[in-house]
Amino acid sequence: QIGYPVMLKASWGGGGKGIRKVFDGKNVKQIFKQVQAEVPGSPIFAMRLAPKSRHLEVQLVCDAHGNVTSLFSRDCSVQRRHQKIIEVAPSVGIPQETRQAMYDDAKRIASSVGYANAGTVEFMLAPDGSYYFLEVNPRVQVEHTITEEITGIDIVQSQIMIATGSTLAEIGIPDQESVRCDGFAIQGRVTSENPEDDFRPDSGRIEAYRTPGGPGIRLDGAIASGGSQLPYYDSLLVKCIAHSGTFQGAARKLESALSEFRVRGIRTNVPFITNVLNHPKFLS
Repeated sequence: QIGYPVMLKASWGGGGKGIRKVFDGKNVKQIFKQVQAEVPGSPIFAMRLAPKSRHLEVQLVCDAHGNVTSLFSRDCSVQRRHQKIIEVAPSVGIPQETRQAMYDDAKRIASSVGYANAGTVEFMLAPDGSYYFLEVNPRVQVEHTITEEITGIDIVQSQIMIATGSTLAEIGIPDQESVRCDGFAIQGRVTSENPEDDFRPDSGRIEAYRTPGGPGIRLDGAIASGGSQLPYYDSLLVKCIAHSGTFQGAARKLESALSEFRVRGIRTNVPFITNVLNHPKFLS
């Protein structure tokens, strides 16, 4: 019905696992088996592959009383192996009518199933301006931090209060118009990977660890000097978030913060993030 190319994706996958491109029918069975092997037992679905598309998502908070509010959008297009590395809120360079259509569609999806929680509706935006539904993540995501920075809303706390029966008005979100968007926030996921060796994960003892700080800088992490980065788990070390009045200002602030990181004992992807933040395509 949709033709090729398509993307095969395991419903239970995540973090770049269980997702593969299929450009024709010649090797679809082989790729299907690869996806099955990565996420055993998971349902697998096929979706339209939109080459050179942007990965956009709409953050929602919904209560059990039928109230649905969007907390604007995030752009998560900078990835490696289908796993997000840099996220931006709100999304930049998108026509307002397209942005609003995504907000409206996301809210309709949540309302149609009586969704009650914090959650994210993800879309792919094609170069011609058309967009496609990707999935709903019914949970708090790694990149919720940048939405918290631009809205001032504690998404984790909101999720807990919704679970106890509170309405959105009772947690400080009386209506859509009450949600403000203050500037821009960018998050860089600092991982123990070597970008010069195809992002090969690194592990070992962290001999030294010094972090940046200052106005508009937020760090979410739990590592310290003397700790160990084990090879059995995700390579994420810390999330570094910069908030500023402009997109370019947030990019400069994040670059400055990353330059102050000092990690000894393991390799990190900080040089890669810095290169992206300085790239003309990203800044434009």
